[in-house]
Amino acid sequence: MFQERLKKMVESCGATAGLLMGFDGIAVDSYRVVDETVDINTVGMEFSFLLNQIRKAAELLEIGAIEEVAIRSATLTIVIRVLSPEYFVALALAPSGNYGKGRYLLRVETPALRAELS
Repeated sequence: MFQERLKKMVESCGATAGLLMGFDGIAVDSYRVVDETVDINTVGMEFSFLLNQIRKAAELLEIGAIEEVAIRSATLTIVIRVLSPEYFVALALAPSGNYGKGRYLLRVETPALRAELS
């Protein structure tokens, strides 16, 4: 159901994988480029815990709800967009991927993903 939308986002910005996941660490759907070795589901599960901690910190500091988080490592950049209190969508980009376009696609696809989740 969501895989076509994830595939379109991944291929449009040169990402290696896309993921729609619950904050409980359970994947709703994912898409990975065929030759990619990164297990996006495992990455999502690990980062879902961090996202929950970031949400709690934002609430404690009274700075408002988080909308987007980016995590950059030497070989991968993960861009995460919060869809609702229960779900988030993420793109994994290699250094050759277009980070700005990935952020843009996540932002513009958010309303459609939210509607499909309802």
